[in-house]
Amino acid sequence: MEKRNFKQPELINEIIELDQERRIQQSTLDQQLASANKLAKEIGDLFKSGEIAKANILKEETLSLKTKTKTLQEQLQETIETLLDLRTQIPNIPHQSVPKGNSEDDNQEIFKEGTIPTLDSSALPHWELANKYDIIDFELGSKITGAGFPVYKGKGARLQRGLINFFLDKNTEAGYKEMQVPHLVNEASGFGTGQLPDKEGQMYHVQNDDLYLIPTAEVPLTNLYRDTLLDASELPICLTGYTPCFRREAGSYGAHVRGLNRLHQFDKVEIVRIEEPQNAMQALDEMVDHIKSILKDLELPYRILRLCGGDLGFTSALTYDFEIYSTAQKRWLEISSVSTFNDFQAERLQLRYKDKSGKKQGVHTLNGSSLALPRVVAGLLENCQTPEGIVLPKALVPYTGFDKIS
Repeated sequence: MEKRNFKQPELINEIIELDQERRIQQSTLDQQLASANKLAKEIGDLFKSGEIAKANILKEETLSLKTKTKTLQEQLQETIETLLDLRTQIPNIPHQSVPKGNSEDDNQEIFKEGTIPTLDSSALPHWELANKYDIIDFELGSKITGAGFPVYKGKGARLQRGLINFFLDKNTEAGYKEMQVPHLVNEASGFGTGQLPDKEGQMYHVQNDDLYLIPTAEVPLTNLYRDTLLDASELPICLTGYTPCFRREAGSYGAHVRGLNRLHQFDKVEIVRIEEPQNAMQALDEMVDHIKSILKDLELPYRILRLCGGDLGFTSALTYDFEIYSTAQKRWLEISSVSTFNDFQAERLQLRYKDKSGKKQGVHTLNGSSLALPRVVAGLLENCQTPEGIVLPKALVPYTGFDKIS
């Protein structure tokens, strides 16, 4: 937890002490319930033998015991609820390979591929290209809804649809099963994958129905297996799905979030894996290699970062961020995060499996973006721009039906 710069180490001791109290309460309750069962049997035997007076004396004792038992059950439930509340404040334990650090400045670059193109002096950022070629309308989106909800038009809309299909095809070819899932989830689903309690206020809440708009397809895809006991023969489970994603992005202002850089609604294709613990790290490497192959097809320069403890998500044990280089903005843009959660989510989800020996244990869950569309589109527009128009990579042409935006 020191790697995460965890600010409340006293919580861990408080949880341990409270758990010891819970164990004592549970043990006392079990003893009282056993005594109640024993008395009930004795009372029954006394009534059968005609010893009514003795039976009635014991009945008085059971009434007193029943009151004590009810009080103890209420105390135990309160302890369990308090314990759960405290435990949800403790983030996942970082993997041993996670470097120490305070912020994104301390993340480790572990891989880089592709050549950053040299653009013409008249090169434009993507929001100006979108306006020039009339493919994305930010003002119209603001009129309909508000800032952060763009409207895609003509070839811009076709590019979106083409990218979604391209990503899904790449994922299904790699063995991921395509799923279509709801875009709203209940509180139990949000809790299971760790989005709830919503510590940063990033989720849209439909109050009348107590439902949440999904911030990522990870939530409904992983929750397909909530409260499930799997067999080892069913693993690994590999899923993919396209959904719109909704994030409030509270506190996000300034030039760095202009255009497609940060939106409240955006499209994303996700991959999720459920693995036996001993196979999870290999699965993570396979997911990283898979996303590498997609970016190679898109002909975009990119790099991979291993996130430091201070930049690691609450639920993640280890995360790799993929970033593409925006030549017009002269900075790196995150387009994917690939993470393993060990059994952190599985415990919240009550998702377990029976191993080959018949023992029940938690699975390991993983997920990754493959890919998030807005910054991919931004990268394509900016890096592929020429004086004649935006020349698309060859791999996308069968999906868009055109090779150039002009």
